Amino acid sequence: SSPPSSQFKATFQESYQVYKRYQMVIHKDPPDKPTINQVRLVPVSFEDPQFKSSFNQSATLFAKYQMAIHKDTPSDCGENEFTRFLCDSPLEAENAPNGPECGYGSFHQQYWLDGKIIAVGVIDILPYCVSSVYLYYDPDYSFLSLGVYSALR
Repeated sequence: SSPPSSQFKATFQESYQVYKRYQMVIHKDPPDKPTINQVRLVPVSFEDPQFKSSFNQSATLFAKYQMAIHKDTPSDCGENEFTRFLCDSPLEAENAPNGPECGYGSFHQQYWLDGKIIAVGVIDILPYCVSSVYLYYDPDYSFLSLGVYSALR
């Protein structure tokens, strides 16, 4: 999709309508609700204001997920473990002139609902692929199948 291929451009409106219908049927969103603000692609960098401002909420969600889904103890999923596992990346951010607008590197794709993060997809965007590293979500929203939704997205 970046740079947009002819197939991407030709199917964009149809794909968007499927996405919009999904949001309305599954999430009960009103027709005008699906917006870019529901999913935020945030570079994994403590120098990035969005990453810094959402770090505590994201780390807390990670701990909640790990304890509920994987039965980790609180000491297994504290901020240090979260940082080591999902924030320390060997990739260096790069903004190539012919690359995607967001650049290349490691990102947290945050899924927001009603002003709070309900899922985070940890992804690496590279010149020829996107790699899904990990996904964690609020177990209270497991009925939404956020892992499936994230994979499809």
